[in-house]
Amino acid sequence: MDSFSTVIRTASHEEHTEAETSTFMSDMLGGRLGVDAYARYTEQLWFVYEALEAGAERLASDPVAGPFIRPELFRLAALERDLAHLRGPRWRAGLSALPATRAYADRVRECAADWPAGYVAHHYTRYLGDLSGGQIIRAKAEKTWGFARKGDGVRFYVFEDIPNPAAFKRGYRELLDAVRADDLEKQRVVAECKRAFALNTAVFRALGEEFPLSA
Repeated sequence: MDSFSTVIRTASHEEHTEAETSTFMSDMLGGRLGVDAYARYTEQLWFVYEALEAGAERLASDPVAGPFIRPELFRLAALERDLAHLRGPRWRAGLSALPATRAYADRVRECAADWPAGYVAHHYTRYLGDLSGGQIIRAKAEKTWGFARKGDGVRFYVFEDIPNPAAFKRGYRELLDAVRADDLEKQRVVAECKRAFALNTAVFRALGEEFPLSA
């Protein structure tokens, strides 16, 4: 029988691929969009991580979500440094969430408040994705827009407190395998993972509409 982490990965593969291969992402990573599109994307991430990390402290003692709350994963401070670099010291004044981003952040907040196992689904899709595919985005961004290697502008993708990402991800998957939930609850968590990827894809779609490539 497959482990729970394998079940999650396999079940959400299609949604994950769709998010990764969105037109906006392809255009941005292909260097076909300006730094403004990257900055706008970074702003949207701020809203999602604000929702994820605002609920973290309260969930730290929760039997289901607690083991996943690891300060070395937190991204909000890094995002804020990136935004100050991209948008200037008054970045907060111009910060605005796309409707798709608001829907995504609201769902994360809802799970954090009422359903710790659902929160874990969002935690998994975001942080493990950042540790993996995020590194590709960082390298492309440094090359395309000339950011200092692992410096301001790409700090979101730099996990300074995780010296060995592969080992960390292994440990994270072991936590998923050990999650205290019955089969029905696990099915709900898998469904929430798929929903998380779909919410993420909707943000990419909205960004794609905001930054169309001139035909």
